[in-house]
Amino acid sequence: MTTLDSYDFSGKKALVRVDFNVPLNEKFEITDDTRIRATIPTISKILNDGGSVILMSHLGRPKDGPTEKYSLKHLVNPLSLILGKTVKFADDCIGASATELASALQPGEVLLLENLRFYKEEEKGDEAFAEKLSKLGDVWVMDAFGTAHRAHASTAVIGKFFSDKVCGYVMQAELDNAERLLEHSERPFTAIMGGAKISDKILIIERLLDKVDNLIIGGGMSYTFSKAQGGSIGKSLLEADKQDLTLELIEKAKAKGINLVLPVDTVIADKFSNDAERKVVPAGQIPDEWEGLDIGPETAKIFSDIIKNSKTVLWNGPMGVFEFPNFAQGTNAIAEAVVAVTEENDAFSLIGGGDSASAINNAGYGDRVSYVSTGGGALLEYMEGKVLPGVAALQA
Repeated sequence: MTTLDSYDFSGKKALVRVDFNVPLNEKFEITDDTRIRATIPTISKILNDGGSVILMSHLGRPKDGPTEKYSLKHLVNPLSLILGKTVKFADDCIGASATELASALQPGEVLLLENLRFYKEEEKGDEAFAEKLSKLGDVWVMDAFGTAHRAHASTAVIGKFFSDKVCGYVMQAELDNAERLLEHSERPFTAIMGGAKISDKILIIERLLDKVDNLIIGGGMSYTFSKAQGGSIGKSLLEADKQDLTLELIEKAKAKGINLVLPVDTVIADKFSNDAERKVVPAGQIPDEWEGLDIGPETAKIFSDIIKNSKTVLWNGPMGVFEFPNFAQGTNAIAEAVVAVTEENDAFSLIGGGDSASAINNAGYGDRVSYVSTGGGALLEYMEGKVLPGVAALQA
């Protein structure tokens, strides 16, 4: 794979696939610009070499072509401020405006194309669409790890139309950190799995059973484990058809000598709301009309103690409904433990994208762990051992 540092962009127009799928409020203002800031080193390297940059990205999931709320024009001013230079904007990603602005682009200039997903062909991986995009630049830079697991036109198919294909810094860091975690981890290695569904995490859990010393299960998925073991879970999240699977995972962990740790207590609520009435009950003893929304204080302490004695930590998925401040204590306790082991025990800690990344950033700890991944689904698939189309396209 050609790396950014090994390529000279002097005089080249770099067509860069970035992940600018950022959250916007009702005034179309960016509420979290982490993904944009992550791409600045890649853009700067190209510009400093004497190249020009054409940025392409998706935003949201537009259903029927161009939509105001999903237009990348809302990103032009914030991006210009972050870069310290005026960013040009094409109101299409192919067609006359894109072609004319791209061909007139001078070294040191930056052009942002309109949302790729305004064309259905993007997600279909359409070759003709990918070829039209490819004509805008001299070299393709793939820096959108968050969509590398999709065989879309701009993330994979486009590669066949370029002889020069380069891996951006975001992409490189994601792959290097995932590789370090999976292949060069120091022991004890602890994985913390949370989030709503066990079905989303089965494959990664299976693979981790060959890698980790401790596997901590929290969040919504823990109630399926609890129910399978005969517990009462009230109205808590349940994947009824995955109960047998949870028992199999418990047995597999036992057979491999892995410490699989489940919650011992739960913070329950009488309704799904931040201002619900709260109680702490033992795990598996949730009354009928109540639901578990966070791990309990005893569980948070047990989990934290295990984390603090680790040398490698992977965290994917919150411990509860952390969006509600009253049910965020468990998730925040885990964040604090991960920070503590990173700073005090010199451990390597990787936060696995999505909600875990939001949780650690919201708590203000993003720069106090080893690495925060920007690619939720892509990171999981890579760790499951799957070939990512966006990575394969760079290697072809």
